Amino acid sequence: MLNFYKLIEILVSLQSIVITSMIPVYVPLAFIYKSTKNIELPITWQIPTIILLTLIFQKKIVFRAFSIYIILGLFIYPVFQEGGSIGYLLTPNFGYLLGLYPLIKIIDNLNNGNKINVTNFLKNGFIAISAMHLTGIFYNFIQIIIFSQFNLFLYNLGKYSLGKIGYHFLMLFPLLLLLKPLELLKRSK
Repeated sequence: MLNFYKLIEILVSLQSIVITSMIPVYVPLAFIYKSTKNIELPITWQIPTIILLTLIFQKKIVFRAFSIYIILGLFIYPVFQEGGSIGYLLTPNFGYLLGLYPLIKIIDNLNNGNKINVTNFLKNGFIAISAMHLTGIFYNFIQIIIFSQFNLFLYNLGKYSLGKIGYHFLMLFPLLLLLKPLELLKRSK
């Protein structure tokens, strides 16, 4: 049975996941172009937000919120980065969404330890992002076998995994700034 505080935590997590999945990452390079041009990276703030939520709340809360997000995107409203609906199951992107479940589980291991430090955070972060990408690659591979589209596997691997994994690793470093406040927040509970 969910109590009132758990319900609030789930709603806050869900709201954060939905909002950050729609915000692309931009890098201003005005010093290069001598103008106000921005370069859009092929990722959103969703993964760092899920990592942050997992560090703040328990794994169970983030699992529930993320499951509601998946159901919302598949059946109710297109909240995923590139749309939604039941047809999203047929895209390679859905495998990477499923890969966020092992990511949450691995990041939650930091909550069980005594202290969240930079080394443990980066180690678990790299492992978690790698697990997410491996889940996406496996899902893509299953799709390739089912639909006999073997010529798309390398394309999808490059577009959805190799093209984004470096950016996902880089997104861990801004979160390092939040480790100390998170540790203080956990001590105050």
